Amino acid sequence: MSDALPVSARGLVKLYGELVAVDHVDLTVEKGDVFGYLGPNGAGKTTSLRMLLGLIRPTEGSIELFGRDPHVAGAKALDGVAGFVEGPTFYPYLTARRNLRLLAAYDDGDSRSRIEGLLELVELDDRGDDKVGGYSHGMRQRLGIAAALLREPRLLLLDEPTTGLDPAGMRDMRDLVRRLAGEGITVLLSSHLLTEVEELCNRVAIIRKGRIVYEGRLHDLLATAATGFRLRSLELDRAKALLLAQPGIGEVTSVDGSLRFQADEEAVAALSIALGQARIGVTALVPETASLEELFLGMTEGEQAGAQEEAVA
Repeated sequence: MSDALPVSARGLVKLYGELVAVDHVDLTVEKGDVFGYLGPNGAGKTTSLRMLLGLIRPTEGSIELFGRDPHVAGAKALDGVAGFVEGPTFYPYLTARRNLRLLAAYDDGDSRSRIEGLLELVELDDRGDDKVGGYSHGMRQRLGIAAALLREPRLLLLDEPTTGLDPAGMRDMRDLVRRLAGEGITVLLSSHLLTEVEELCNRVAIIRKGRIVYEGRLHDLLATAATGFRLRSLELDRAKALLLAQPGIGEVTSVDGSLRFQADEEAVAALSIALGQARIGVTALVPETASLEELFLGMTEGEQAGAQEEAVA
């Protein structure tokens, strides 16, 4: 078991009548990953997480969490696994400490002894005696992570943990995820926020209409983008004419007062010489690589956000 992958899912299918919510999904999360599960709203992310946690049964396929199938081993398969789907839920009329003590009471271990340290970790120690009903959305999200950490998980599954947070709350949540990953916890993070994934994750899977369209290292995905260049000049028309006539320069377009084009480094070096010889003043000539957002939109173009939301969210 010690060598088993935190998550190994193969051929996951979930049908709701004739609606295919998840369509033969394979996921592999390795130890130490901060794994981003990306997709538009309604693409099947939350349904996938529900199956991984044993909350709903897949129509087809297999799941192993550290080598155990939650649909065969039941709760035992969730040893070392924690998280929340669609936001954590607490008794609003109880304090944060009291909520955590109730959760700790279900555990035979020493979870209760960790409550104070976890409240401090999520920066709620000074609000631990306040009723959760008075908490902001961000505070409840942080309390949800404290609850998930009670049993010292090795794998943490988080479904859209920053949704609904203000910019400061999003920053605090990202910092918390980084700290947890730094302590050796493997994190599976479902999100549609690309900046969040780009900042936090080393590996990603992108799901579109229930199917995985990419799984692998984030660095490798970004490396697939063609490198382009952006040119700014005080004589844009002359510069464009020169670009169109220059060998090795292609896909020249005018965007927001600059010229964008595709070329290799040798062609760009020759272009810079040609621009100087033509006495065309250049204010900027910089490389541009497609962002994760551009790659994501290219892979998920045409997704009908919300079409499946009620059934699969």
